[in-house]
Order: sequence, then structure tokens, then C-alpha cells
Amino acid sequence: MSQNSDPAAAPPAARSAGLFWLQVVALLGLGVGFIGLPFAVLFTGGRPLGSAFTWDFSMALGFSALALVAVQFALTGRLKWLTRPFGADIVYLFHRYLSWGAVAIMLAHFGILYIWHQPALGVLNPLDARWELTSGRVALGCFVLLILTSQFRKLVRLRYELWRGLHLVLAIIGFVAAVLHVLGVGNYTANPDKRWLWAGVTLAWLGLLIWVRLWRPWQLTRNPWRVVRNTEHRGGVHSLELTPEGASLRRWKPGQFAWLSIGHSPFVLKEHPFTISNAPEHGPNLVFSIKPLGDDTAALIKTEPGAIAHVDGPYGAFSVDHVPQAGGFVMIAGGVGITPILSNLHALVAREDPRPVILFYANPDWESVSFREELDAMRHKIDLTLIHVLDDPPDDWRGESGRIDKDMLARHLPGQSRDWPHMLCGPAPMTEAVRKALGALGVPTHRIDYEIFELV
Repeated sequence: MSQNSDPAAAPPAARSAGLFWLQVVALLGLGVGFIGLPFAVLFTGGRPLGSAFTWDFSMALGFSALALVAVQFALTGRLKWLTRPFGADIVYLFHRYLSWGAVAIMLAHFGILYIWHQPALGVLNPLDARWELTSGRVALGCFVLLILTSQFRKLVRLRYELWRGLHLVLAIIGFVAAVLHVLGVGNYTANPDKRWLWAGVTLAWLGLLIWVRLWRPWQLTRNPWRVVRNTEHRGGVHSLELTPEGASLRRWKPGQFAWLSIGHSPFVLKEHPFTISNAPEHGPNLVFSIKPLGDDTAALIKTEPGAIAHVDGPYGAFSVDHVPQAGGFVMIAGGVGITPILSNLHALVAREDPRPVILFYANPDWESVSFREELDAMRHKIDLTLIHVLDDPPDDWRGESGRIDKDMLARHLPGQSRDWPHMLCGPAPMTEAVRKALGALGVPTHRIDYEIFELV
């Protein structure tokens, strides 16, 4: 953000640090309270007589797992009030790890009963077992399969849209089966004053499902976009420019992303998350810069002007607008990871921001450096120091080569930059190595921000 003495000139996205942490604490407290609510309700009042500790502990694990599963639908529901403080990429990453935790708790719930209370499980054959016990095993199977297909999607070459559909179906069947299991078994829930809890959880889940899968796609159909330009860049990157045929994107910050679907109804699970690579100052048109990394992206870069598109956004917190008091910026990109950084740079240029920016841009070779003329032109408009880093440099190359490491960073980063925001986006191995190198140089952890390169 441009440093300006007029507070009213600051972008509306710039919020105080106090408000940011208030939102974070409030949301974390809400999550903890939601997970803890079942225990507060279910373990007050009457409890089954003669229950052993292992039995109670197993039941507690079961309730905890179901609460965590319900939270997953909120984490993946693209609720802007939830993603705004953290960034949607961090929320999705948290969802991924929390899913593993939920399944582990389910397995522990089943394992304790199998070891210490096997008669309560009845027969394991689903054809002979009581329906409520079979329902619980269906839920467990759905969630285990959901985790495995997500973790090994690329290994088994499961197409993205097929995986998304399978993910949704397994999640819905698993949650419904889990609720039926809890109500059917009746432990700790037989009293009418406690059944309202699970009725409330189920209704909240159903409402969220309707909002995410029906109401929001219907809203997107009322605000279509149209592709007006497809520009090819070095490195195989294509920039698709879209113009709104309804309402334009609201509250859009540089560096954010949106879910893009071209040529499909928003009800179809064919959307992908892409960074908006132009700045809000250049709106209302949006530019998505896409590199073909799979079947779907290979098809998207062939989009012809005139195609109808749908845009769900904006999301993300990888923006210079979140650090309005920064004295300068260090930006480090790898390959197509330049797109969110490019958006931030465009915003700084449009605002004639005087603060220094040091950009490291890593690529395999000189011909694969996307937007290289565009970046070079920016050097004459803002205080931008551009360091290209090539894996395979040409014979006459005088710049940096190899991997970005501590020594390379030390050669180009002045001492005062340690307190600047460091914005990283690129392949995970590069990002992790650079984070360690910056830490070794004395850059505080809270000054290092990074965009998750692969959201799904």
C-alpha cells in the first residue's frame, strides 16, 4: 500500500493488527466451543449406570470425532468471515490435517470398544449386525476412503473433477451415517433434552450444505463473466482476461485468488482456484494467469474469447494490503508462483508506492521466465530490485544460478530488510528451503508469509 498521510486514502482492506488478532481469537474460541459443546451437554445429567472409564472415554472420542467432521464442512465451505483473517489456503491446509485427526479418533473409538467392550460391537458382518452398528462402520469406511483418495489422488491418477465429486459424496454419506449411528445406539443421547443437540448439529450441517452447493452456485449464475482475451507468455503461461456481465468483484485485494469455472455451470464441480494476477486498480476486468500442469489446466489455456465463465471470490490474505506499515518488501517466487506477487507489484505500481521491493524469481532457464519484460518495465516505475535465479543459465549469464539459499539471500538483502514482510510463493520444496534460509539469516518467523502453491 502506498504510504500516504491521508488515512482515508488507505485501502479499505487495511485493518489494524488489534482487530486482526481479535478475529483470530474469536474464531478459534468459536471452534473450540463448538467441539466442546457435545461434552458439556452429553456428560451433564444422567449417564449410563455402571459405565467403565474405557467405555466413557470411547464414547467421548466418538462424539469428538463427529464434532470434528461437522467442522470440516465449515472449513471447506469458503465462508469469507472464516477465511478472511487466516487466508483460505491456511484454512484448507488446517482442514487437511484436522481430517486425519478426526479419522484417527474414529479408529481409536472403535479400537477401544473392540479391545475392552467387544460384545457391544455385536457381529462385524454388516448383513447380520444391527443397523445402527453397521451405520457407524459405513461412516468410518467413508471417512477412511475419503482421506486415502485425497492423499493419493495424484498417485492413482484420479481426475480432479472425479475426485471432487467422490469427496463430496463420501463426506455426505459418512456424516449422515455417523449421526444415525449416534442416535441409533442411544448411549448418552436417549434423553429428549439431549437429542436436540444432534438435531441442531444435523440442521446446521444441512443448512451449510444447501448454502455451499445450491444457494451460492445459483448466485454465481446471476453474475456471469466473459473471456475477452487469451494472451500467451513465456513458460507456457496463458493469461485469461475476463469482463463482468453482471456485478464486478467486490472487496478485491492484490494477491488474492478466486475459484474459476469456464464453460460449465457453477453447479458442476469443475472450478479451480487461480490467483488474480492483475491489480484491483486495473479492474473491473480480472486476469487469471494459468500454467498447464494437468488435463484441466491444459484445456483452460485453450479457452477462446467469448466463453462464459463464473468466478467465486475473492479469497486469500497474501497481499501487501495486510501490512500497510511495512518499510519495504522481500518477494520470492518460483515459476508460476509469480502470479500473486505480480498482482501485488501491479498494485504498488498503480499507487506509485515509493517503498523498496526486492524480488527473487527462480526459473528453470531464461526462456521459461514468464512476464520477464513486464517485470523489467516495473523496475523503472517503482523501487524494484529484480534478481533472476536460473537452474540452467545460458553461457553468457552473469546473474544468480542454482537454488536460492542463505548465501544468495545474504548477498542481496540489506540488514534493514530483516523486519520487512517476506512473501514467498512457489513449489513446496523451494518454499520450505527458503523459509529455513531466511530464519538462519535472522528473519523473524512472523515476517515470513507464504502462499500454498497447491490448494487442492
